[in-house]
Amino acid sequence: MTLDQIAVGTEAKIVTVGGEGELRLRLLDMGLIPKTVVRVQKVAPMGDPIEIHLRGYELTLRKEDAAQIEVTT
Repeated sequence: MTLDQIAVGTEAKIVTVGGEGELRLRLLDMGLIPKTVVRVQKVAPMGDPIEIHLRGYELTLRKEDAAQIEVTT
């Protein structure tokens, strides 16, 4: 399951971070590293972007980028 498939209010643990090159490095720099617990806070009316809570702050990601992050609930 990927981060873009998680329902609002659900917590999940990051398993792997996909993507290539700068995108992957940027996601890792933002704290999206394996074993981190994240919670989906909000989803925009059209489904993109999504807001997640992790490590004490909120982060907004495009749905395309969230699809690169594999999680488990």
